[in-house]
Amino acid sequence: MSRTARLRLLLASCAVLAGYWTAAVGGLPPFGTRDHPYGARSVAAALRHHTANAISAVNFDQRAFDTLVEESILFAAVLGAVVLLRRARDERETEPAPGHVLPATRLLGAALLPLTVLTGWYVVAHGQLTPGGGFQGGVILATALHLAYVAADYRALARIRPLTVVSVADALGAGAFAALGLVGLAGGSAYLANTLPLGTFGQLASGGLVPVLNAVVGIEVASGIVVLLSRFLDQAIEIDSPEEDHRR
Repeated sequence: MSRTARLRLLLASCAVLAGYWTAAVGGLPPFGTRDHPYGARSVAAALRHHTANAISAVNFDQRAFDTLVEESILFAAVLGAVVLLRRARDERETEPAPGHVLPATRLLGAALLPLTVLTGWYVVAHGQLTPGGGFQGGVILATALHLAYVAADYRALARIRPLTVVSVADALGAGAFAALGLVGLAGGSAYLANTLPLGTFGQLASGGLVPVLNAVVGIEVASGIVVLLSRFLDQAIEIDSPEEDHRR
């Protein structure tokens, strides 16, 4: 394709995109209104499905397919980083040096690790009830694991980090979200439709499919961040390139 043809194709695509964008923006309610039609409908839909946290109802019920795409983007980003940061043929692994941490820092990290893990699971499990959910709770869980690196050293993190298990959990979490969409089809409804029993409003077992999707997202996000940080930490601490050996 010539340069002129590519330019014409680009301009035509931009014109179509601009038309859709203008139509979408023109249909938005004006700024400063007290009643927002989308907000009113989303809250009403959350209440119908016994989901106290309307944000989670939007993410995992009303627009669950969008969340599936977002989770897939995260999985693809982690996979891309793993491929790009893999050890090259001319690189070699070295034994990381022991860290020197103040006793107070080590004690604080050891005390915060179980509390942070508990907080992460709480945020994931109560995503349908209170602010938070799988994405936020997954980040907290990954942060908890890396307190071992902050409060001790890289060797301590490597001992408690089951990287193979975490990598499998990352893939299973991403696949489980897509597989759970088949529940709606099996129930005679749409893909990712909330067809599970809704439970009692305000209770832990409420929201139907929402807490289940929250859980698998929490597993995928926590595992993905752990795998991603492991690649960066390996490159920074364990892997030496020929250029670094030459400078030494």
